[in-house]
Amino acid sequence: MSTKNDLIQPDRDQDAIAIHLTDKDGFADWSKSLSSGQRASLAAQKFEGGAAQVGIIPDGDNWFAVGGVSDPDDISSWCLAKLAEALPEGTYRLTSGEPGAAMHGWIAAQYSFTRYKDNDNAAGPRVLLTKQVKQIDAAVAEAKAEMLVRDLVNTPAEDMGPAALEAECEKLAKEHSAKLKVTKGDNLEQDYPMVHAVGRAAARHHAPRIMHLSWGKESDPVIAIVGKGVSFDSGGLDIKPAAGMLLMKKDMGGAAHAIALAGLIMQAGLKVRLHLFVPAVENAIAGNSFRPGDVLKTRKGLTVEIGNTDAEGRLILGDALTRASEEEPELIIDFATLTGAARVALGPDLPALMTRNDETAEDLISAGKAHDDEPWRLPLPAAYAEWLKSDIADLNNTHGNPYAGASVAGLFLDRFVGEGIDWAHFDTFAWRPFAKPGRPKGGASYGLRASFHMLQNRYGS
Repeated sequence: MSTKNDLIQPDRDQDAIAIHLTDKDGFADWSKSLSSGQRASLAAQKFEGGAAQVGIIPDGDNWFAVGGVSDPDDISSWCLAKLAEALPEGTYRLTSGEPGAAMHGWIAAQYSFTRYKDNDNAAGPRVLLTKQVKQIDAAVAEAKAEMLVRDLVNTPAEDMGPAALEAECEKLAKEHSAKLKVTKGDNLEQDYPMVHAVGRAAARHHAPRIMHLSWGKESDPVIAIVGKGVSFDSGGLDIKPAAGMLLMKKDMGGAAHAIALAGLIMQAGLKVRLHLFVPAVENAIAGNSFRPGDVLKTRKGLTVEIGNTDAEGRLILGDALTRASEEEPELIIDFATLTGAARVALGPDLPALMTRNDETAEDLISAGKAHDDEPWRLPLPAAYAEWLKSDIADLNNTHGNPYAGASVAGLFLDRFVGEGIDWAHFDTFAWRPFAKPGRPKGGASYGLRASFHMLQNRYGS
């Protein structure tokens, strides 16, 4: 993960290469100030002011840059990202205005995943100057959180199993002087029976576990963050086809979001008593795999008939949400790469959001829009809860029709959240199938910034 704090630096009038911003409508007027040779240079580069276009303009012995944006007066998180990707190594300054929100994209655009392969062709750091010095640390923190999600999701399952997720929680706890408790292996069977059942077939070095990190004053409002940590999902005995398994290293994307969000909360010093829960398993196949038709006990005391072993994420979340509810939080937020149905409904870019509380949904959507991370709300219709009925247990983990899969999964989780607790559930893809400026193909965060800024609005000092 290439995350250098010096990618954004205070502007103290040091030497820097100028960046002009224009849009397609204003390009003709803007270019009138250029010489004929400069205009010819831009024409040769096919620069017309379109969004995400980049031009290099000779200026005597020097040069300056021009970037196409949707609206030069409306700086978004990603409007400078293509410049940060395409420009040569150097120090840059906008000729008009300040980067503001675009600091996020400027840093995130210079991300590369190099754990297994050096990026020898990468340009050196592109540094952006700003007078908004007080905003730099927050921008860097959010970009680092974004890139942490990318790194964790991009890492293959053998190197990002339950033990590696535990190590990430340990690192987080040490950095912020938080308390961490880990329950693992057969010790899960009594208190977290669904986590144990789903993870017990994995090899010993990928043994299941649940991490519980706690931080903050006990007198502050209690919130809980929960993240689905399925390090690899074979589907279990209801095995996935090869194509369905190919991206299953990303099935711990919910845990990656939860860990990153917890880090942002602690670094910002929000006035909360934070509880982070990460149930971590590999849904493997062995002689002791849980089976279709089995009935599992749960921490809450409910019994769950297994209609499909490939609907395992909701099982481990059920136990974790029950445990989170025992802290009597005023808010729980969970993240999970839970259903293909959410992707069919909303595509990869919009995380499905389900909440009990309309105000919480509005706050999350508003914060997401303001920070270019908009979720889309799906319903939790009480009428569909009957689809989870079982003939022999309190409920089934799947339903027998093809409808409303994301909402029905949300309704399953709802059964394990304590009564009266405000709860928000993100069904997120955690993966970008197509690159966009500042957002490469691969692991990606969705709903992370929306959640953090909603919490900051509620609990910030």
